[in-house]
Amino acid sequence: MTNTTPEATGLYRLSEVLAATDARLGEEDVAGLGPWATGFDPLDGHLAGGLRPGELTLLGGPQGLGKTTFALQVARTAIAAGHAVLYVSFEHGAVNLLERLLAAESGELAGDHGVSLKAVRALLEGDRSAASLQEKFTRPGGSAHTLAAITADLERLHVLRGGPTTDIAAITAAIDTILARGQGAPLVVIDYLQKIAAPASLLEEETRMSFVAGAIKDLALAFSVPVLAISASDAAGIAEGARMRTQNLRGASALAYEADVVLVLNEKYDVVARHHLVYGSANPERFHLYAVMSIEKNRGGRAGIDLEFRKRFDQAMFEREGQVVAEQLIDSRIFVE
Repeated sequence: MTNTTPEATGLYRLSEVLAATDARLGEEDVAGLGPWATGFDPLDGHLAGGLRPGELTLLGGPQGLGKTTFALQVARTAIAAGHAVLYVSFEHGAVNLLERLLAAESGELAGDHGVSLKAVRALLEGDRSAASLQEKFTRPGGSAHTLAAITADLERLHVLRGGPTTDIAAITAAIDTILARGQGAPLVVIDYLQKIAAPASLLEEETRMSFVAGAIKDLALAFSVPVLAISASDAAGIAEGARMRTQNLRGASALAYEADVVLVLNEKYDVVARHHLVYGSANPERFHLYAVMSIEKNRGGRAGIDLEFRKRFDQAMFEREGQVVAEQLIDSRIFVE
């Protein structure tokens, strides 16, 4: 007998969707219905609450400007709220991600007095002693409350170490494993999506990215999970004195079509108008302290909004309280130092 259920055919009557949604609202756990906060203000306000299940959010930016840092802080917000997270990492090992999370946790709990990323690495790797992590973090220079605050939540953070053969099927299998563990549908973070394996027959960049982006969006819809995918930039996007935009993502046209939200990071000093550097500030070097996050596409609200967040990369974090950029920004500097 042919299976004609909506799950099998993909054909839904909206009356069925309404009834199912109403039934879910009567359950105790309805966290998956609404947006998942990123934990950054005012970003969440402009995204109508955060990242939404079934939607794909792209994050672009030049190398070294904190894309992984931002993604891990979003993951930290999700696990603190009781959600599971699948972090698909092609760029960093699991220990490296743990070090970053611990440093950022210390920074958020203790401010500038928190343990630096360098110090966390020394605690985890430096003395080759047999002491436990708890013992190391209670030593002078450590931060015992940091480890205590984050330990329980890390049960919900899963790292899939990506490699040359890691494809959409592997990511799907990882989500199935998390669901089987009873932790619910996870936020999926992909760092970064250009490294997801695609069929060898897809040789051109745009064709590959069209396949990968479409598959990621299908995955988000199938599991009703939010996906945050970091994207690499093309050569023009990392050119000195130029502002990176959506069109500078590798495979940009395919990615921009599938994405529901596109966020792009830039160094504030590199994109602020020249008159602010020369005439408008007694200390133009302060612009180096901030990254600009531009909301370049936003299906759930306004786009074309530029926010700024202070960098604290010695602690592997951004300050979560930002603001709308007050200065004029430009796409290309008139001069290059």
